[in-house]
Amino acid sequence: MDEVPEEGPEEVAAALHELVTGMVRLLVLDRQGMSLTTTAVLDRLEREGPIRLTVLAAAEGVTQPSMTALVQRLEAQDLASRVADPEDGRVRLVTVTDAGRERLARRRRAGDARVADLLATLPEQDVRALAETMHTVMPIVRRLLGTAPRLRAEGDGSAS
Repeated sequence: MDEVPEEGPEEVAAALHELVTGMVRLLVLDRQGMSLTTTAVLDRLEREGPIRLTVLAAAEGVTQPSMTALVQRLEAQDLASRVADPEDGRVRLVTVTDAGRERLARRRRAGDARVADLLATLPEQDVRALAETMHTVMPIVRRLLGTAPRLRAEGDGSAS
């Protein structure tokens, strides 16, 4: 068995950055007409449910005016809407629409197909090795990502 080198946080961070950058470049080739920011916002709305615009802007690291403009564009495309907050009728929450969910699903399917096509070019043992690695890595990455929005929103108080 090959010896696994011991790596510190900096080396792991660099490897993850290389992986993410490469995958993003690959996946943005077929964006289904959506920017990465639009996709991130719709994905967050789908995962977390209706959310205040100010909280959404902070979580995505953009200014409130920028998020307001994006949400207006999403509303115009019927990908998102604003609904009354059940706890405070004066407050409006941003939510993803069924059309937004379908657009996200199409984008995911297109990205999955692009990666599957690439995987099909690899030897079977490489695909198995990647599958085993992903089985180990994904729970760790999901935990890590689960802390990221909270850290950014609580960090220095800025939304940029």
